[in-house]
Amino acid sequence: MHPVNSPAFIRFIFIVFSCLYMATAFSEGERDMSLTLTSPDFNHEGEIPKLFTCDGDDTSPALSWSGLPQNTKSLVLIVDDPDAPDPAAPKITWVHWLLYNIPPTVTELPKAIAAGHLPPGTLQGKNDWKRTGYGGPCPPIGRHRYFHKLYALDIELPDLHQPDKARLVQAMQGHIIEQTELVGTYKRH
Repeated sequence: MHPVNSPAFIRFIFIVFSCLYMATAFSEGERDMSLTLTSPDFNHEGEIPKLFTCDGDDTSPALSWSGLPQNTKSLVLIVDDPDAPDPAAPKITWVHWLLYNIPPTVTELPKAIAAGHLPPGTLQGKNDWKRTGYGGPCPPIGRHRYFHKLYALDIELPDLHQPDKARLVQAMQGHIIEQTELVGTYKRH
């Protein structure tokens, strides 16, 4: 029997390739962790506390993220409600908050963050109240869903001068490396 066809040689080759595969998979797993977005203030698909709504202080919840792709140059946060005005017959997606050019070194936004305390370089877009900043849930009828969407981009966007969501999304096209979302709900009582 030729030594290349021996069971011992075949086992040896199998072990070498298995080790190489595992080492490669492990190192790629470290680099390519999935992007995640969480909040200590509400669970995914859970109720957003009244504090963060128009019925409370109308301040932003704390958000944190991990698992950014290695070549991330900036982050975009879009918070919107696809159930407006009535979840039984939605007509528009209402935009609550737009942030862009969040530095990739930043891993969180604290609760009730004011414009003056945003991470350096972070820019804001206009929400559907035609102003910058966070506008909390304020549904006129029914239980609405609020999508907190985080995008990792391979570029830093130019200053778009307080864009609306459509303009921001257009500027992001072709530059989204990865995205994730955190959904909260709210119904006025």
